[in-house]
Amino acid sequence: MDARTFCHRLISTPTLAAKLERPPDDLVYSLNEAANEDALESECPHAPGRPGDLQIAAAREVKVPPIIGMSDRSQRRRIIHALANHELQAIELFAWAVLAFPNTPRAFRRGLIAILVEEQRHFELYCERLADHGTSFGDFGVTGHFWRQLDAMGTPLAFLCAMGLTFENANLDFAGEYAAAAVAAGDQATADALAIVHRDEERHVNFAYRWVTKLKEPSETALQAYQRTIEFPLSISRARGKVFDRDSRIRAGLDIDFIDALENAVARRPSGAPR
Repeated sequence: MDARTFCHRLISTPTLAAKLERPPDDLVYSLNEAANEDALESECPHAPGRPGDLQIAAAREVKVPPIIGMSDRSQRRRIIHALANHELQAIELFAWAVLAFPNTPRAFRRGLIAILVEEQRHFELYCERLADHGTSFGDFGVTGHFWRQLDAMGTPLAFLCAMGLTFENANLDFAGEYAAAAVAAGDQATADALAIVHRDEERHVNFAYRWVTKLKEPSETALQAYQRTIEFPLSISRARGKVFDRDSRIRAGLDIDFIDALENAVARRPSGAPR
């Protein structure tokens, strides 16, 4: 199977089983040299196929408790459900990037698939936690916040800045905060799942940062390329949480100027309000 077929099927097929199917060991990443790039990009879906209980709803229709809700089991399941939804969207969007940018280097596309597989594992970890809380993924509504940023991800650089250096970067803070809240609530298993996600996110941020340094203009720093590329409503203020984890950014390989800019930014919610 080639990577385009695998990713197209993952995005388009309206079953969770298709979203969680692992790529075969002999997945083919090379492209037909005669292939037309425009024709390849036209194969790229602009919305995911979903089963009926997982259709994307407006954010105002899906209520997710704040982090303080981790202390209450009934609220915690809704929070974990929302975290699982983030992973599902990440699975789909890393597949989308393989289709959207067909003539990127093979190493780039291999990296996207490798991250996709880790997002699948994260989703499964959260689903295991939902089962332990007596519920299943799909029992609550889901939003499409990541998918709604598609217009701002029109180039490989823009995709990396949005997904890797904004959403996954912010999760270096959020995963730690939620893990601490889970421990305080006596839910060590959920904290352990979040610790795995946090560890993997450091690699994902490192992947994005390394490729941004390769794709940016020679005269730019990574921070300048990020600030030039990221589009409203995304910004560096959305790339961090309320409690800033500097050590995670160091382990992720970000340069000091980028880390300092993140630390000095005012953390903001999607609404624009300070966290």
